[in-house]
Amino acid sequence: MTLLLVIKLVHVIGAAVLLGTGAGIAFFMLMAHRTGDARLIAHTAGVVVVADTLFTATAVVLQPLTGLWLASLSGYGLAEFWILASLGLYAVTGLFWLPVVWIQLRLRALARQAADAGAPLPPAYHRLWRIWFACGFPAFAAVLAIFWLMIARPSAWPA
Repeated sequence: MTLLLVIKLVHVIGAAVLLGTGAGIAFFMLMAHRTGDARLIAHTAGVVVVADTLFTATAVVLQPLTGLWLASLSGYGLAEFWILASLGLYAVTGLFWLPVVWIQLRLRALARQAADAGAPLPPAYHRLWRIWFACGFPAFAAVLAIFWLMIARPSAWPA
């Protein structure tokens, strides 16, 4: 297997991890949230924080590195439209993901506090939940657009 194929494989796996982990985290957080059970929410949010740390953060670091390496090995210039657009969308995704990580930590803490006290989830939990949920849509759309750009490699936006 050539170096190009190895780097391409690592890059594709990283992209799949970003998309899959993001979708999985959103699904499990939504399902836990819908129960209203503070203990279940705290547990699920704890698992989500671990998954984001192990999988998402690793892929977030590797994606631009393998992408730049792939572009170099493949002879693409970094000024290619699809590469610049992908990098821009990657930055957009990061702008939504970074606050989400902090929010997940807060959701977990608030749910743990409620569970330990035998109390309902506080208003701060519900406010943060709505922000967390809303951040997912643009981030997920940006990742899907990056997938399209990587596959189609357009020279410019269609007319």
